[in-house]
Amino acid sequence: MPASLPADALLRQRDGHHARVTYVELFFDLVYVFAVTQVSHLLLHHLDALGALQTLIVWFAVWLGWQYTCWASNWFDPDKPAIRGLMFAMMLLAMLMAAAIPEAFGERALVFAGSYVAIQFGRTVYLRWLLRGGHALAPNYSRMVGWLGISAVCWIAGALAPSLPWRMAWWIVAILCEYGSPMFGFALPGLGRSRTSEWTIEGGHLAERCQLFVIVALGETLLASGATLADSTQWRADVLSALAATFFGTLALWWLYFGTSSEAATRRITHSDDPGRLGAQFHYVHAILVAGIIVNAVGNDLVLAHPHGYPDAGQIGALLAGPAIYLLGSAIYKRVVYGQLPRSHLVAALLLAAMAPWAWRFDLLTLGWTTTALLGVIGLWEMRAVRRHAHAQAR
Repeated sequence: MPASLPADALLRQRDGHHARVTYVELFFDLVYVFAVTQVSHLLLHHLDALGALQTLIVWFAVWLGWQYTCWASNWFDPDKPAIRGLMFAMMLLAMLMAAAIPEAFGERALVFAGSYVAIQFGRTVYLRWLLRGGHALAPNYSRMVGWLGISAVCWIAGALAPSLPWRMAWWIVAILCEYGSPMFGFALPGLGRSRTSEWTIEGGHLAERCQLFVIVALGETLLASGATLADSTQWRADVLSALAATFFGTLALWWLYFGTSSEAATRRITHSDDPGRLGAQFHYVHAILVAGIIVNAVGNDLVLAHPHGYPDAGQIGALLAGPAIYLLGSAIYKRVVYGQLPRSHLVAALLLAAMAPWAWRFDLLTLGWTTTALLGVIGLWEMRAVRRHAHAQAR
């Protein structure tokens, strides 16, 4: 950055209006369609406890890279050349990271971890350099550099570890550093700690960015279903029925989010006295929500590929856990938005858990339609609840 250009010139201008999501940010999100696909395929090909844990680690890394970038583009203007160039560089690194996901715990561990560290630590160091000269955001970015530096050491140590258990242990520590440090303000000796009231975010922009990522994940689910159908040699009635089950199930996930809470969520964070705290909660909750969509996509693939097959334990887990994780994430999300947990989501999650011991008796197509029907009922239940809430507020 030239010496004549102050850091304020690179920040978004706060004029009291909703900050728009830029084309650069939309372009950046396209890389994450690929990343979400890679995460779901990792789980699809490793449907056991170890595979689930590895997928969870990889998913947290994918989400953290996007989440921290989302906060950066909320503060900094992506249309400025210095920030736009950063976004494009992170896109390239994110593609490299996503391409390495299938072998992230094998021969491409260093590629995966190195790309991720370059995104997280590299972006933060660069933005801290742009903020030189005593800008108000500089202390927070200094603390972030410290914590992301600690996690970077753990990521690289894990990539170089001689065994899989040590690799996973190092990477879990790294994730805890990055997820946990914002909870206590990136506190570091000599640098103090941040307060959420100091995170002067534009709430409407951040809510919209989260909503767009949900669209990315749902879009990947539809793409995967379409690709599986295209690969099918015969479009029999059972295959088309499986397509309908997976499509309407994805539609139900969309409706539970966008039909009952998205606009209220935008209003909630926009009018909050502490949008920084709410913004952090939104990101934590969306990590759960999108994880549910990814697992649900795996279940969809199984239903389409083997509609009359009888599931094993791993397949049952994917078919039932996907909707259950999504419903629990949605329940917490609506607790943040409306101040109360929706009973419908909790009841549905319990029903899915109760189905698990009996699910092996049914073929995949039957299970697919069962979970789709349950999600549809919960969507209708929530629609009525939202209407009652709106009428109560209007009085």
